[in-house]
Amino acid sequence: MFAITAARSSFDDPLSALEAGERPDPEPREGWAVVDVRAASLNHHDLWSLRGVGLPADRLPMILGCDAAGVDEDGNEVLVHGVVEDGAGRPTILSEKYDGTFAQRVLVPRANLLPKPPELSFEEASCLPTAWLTAYSMLFGKADLRPGSTILVQGAGGGVSVALIRLAVRTGHRVYVTGRDAAKRERALELGAYAAVPTGERLPERVDAVFESVGQATWAHSVRSLKPGGAIVVCGATSGDAPPAELTRVFFLQLRVIGSTMGTREELAGLTEMCARTGVRPVVDRVLPLERAAEGFRAMADGELFGKVVFTP
Repeated sequence: MFAITAARSSFDDPLSALEAGERPDPEPREGWAVVDVRAASLNHHDLWSLRGVGLPADRLPMILGCDAAGVDEDGNEVLVHGVVEDGAGRPTILSEKYDGTFAQRVLVPRANLLPKPPELSFEEASCLPTAWLTAYSMLFGKADLRPGSTILVQGAGGGVSVALIRLAVRTGHRVYVTGRDAAKRERALELGAYAAVPTGERLPERVDAVFESVGQATWAHSVRSLKPGGAIVVCGATSGDAPPAELTRVFFLQLRVIGSTMGTREELAGLTEMCARTGVRPVVDRVLPLERAAEGFRAMADGELFGKVVFTP
């Protein structure tokens, strides 16, 4: 079968580690299912894997990808929840220990399959299990917000950030967004954000919660944008780990710093149901045939995306 693989790792030139070509079909095993992949979406996790972060050399080559929608062996249209146990009871993500979804077929535990609602296309559904699930869990599971709260999303344009905007606007929150790119800030406003400002610019008010995936470049601004008792919910650090942690401000204002990684199968079911019922849909930046996956990886590495990249085998 055709697949996109991390053949080696290169922190400084991750795309040089990407290979496209034939790989063995997955071999059936008890309790697992083979899914014919109809669409799979790209995440920053895939780019970090090419850099060798979380994917050591002794596991290479590895088929990349942790999101997919497709058809199982019984003809059912399904979503793949990418969080699996590593054999020792610890959670891992597809493409960290087990081959991932950037292939014509993928082997996953049957318990990780959820029905794809007919209201969602395969391309839309494939965007949900990582970026959108992360946003859903951050917003509804970690932040402890009341309807009508005021929030800040750092970094307009990424998959998680766009999902946060869509979900938060839909549930009645006032959403501020930051971003370096004026065009992306304008797109955030079109999605319903209350205001979109350049990265680091002071907000006209302090917020109840900040959703942080950027890290070093935005951390100080995140801390200083919070009301007393507010929360920073952190799901990533694409610009690197934070500089000084502003601990004096954290303890004096009784701020909360909460980590968040993806979400549970139950949360994915809730997210899927929400999208089906409300009409909220992922923003897809582009759909590419799997053979052109390198184009999507390059666009992500260069920061030229607004929303999700989807590959179709």
